[in-house]
Amino acid sequence: MAIETLFTAHATSTGGRNGHSEADDGLISVDLSVPKAMGGPGKPNTTTPEHLFAAGYAACLGGAIDFQAHQLKLKPSSLTVKPAVSIGKADDGGFGLAVAMDVEVGGLSEEDAKKIVEAGHAFCPYSKAVKGNVDVTLNVKTV
Repeated sequence: MAIETLFTAHATSTGGRNGHSEADDGLISVDLSVPKAMGGPGKPNTTTPEHLFAAGYAACLGGAIDFQAHQLKLKPSSLTVKPAVSIGKADDGGFGLAVAMDVEVGGLSEEDAKKIVEAGHAFCPYSKAVKGNVDVTLNVKTV
């Protein structure tokens, strides 16, 4: 799929999962460590690629849901996206990801909340990027 580029983010990572990653603008600069649960050192004050992906996906999906709510003329009073990104052994012998996306929507009926979340998920570039490769479960809760 070709795109008309509107913005390009740049980052540098050294040392892989036990290294350092940073954005070219310096606003993101994190040390990484493989968690103990995956056999790594689990160093304190470090993060993982899964945390970074979760934060980016949450922001992207939240923006897409907000945009679709506006298109559908629905106005939630609040919107919170809380992803849980899991990494584990895949059937093919490698590793894979799974995402459980908990979305809390305020001020709408359950039906309308599900409508804007599903529309946002269909519109979100991150959701499109992982479609068919990552199991994504949407859990919608009205608050």
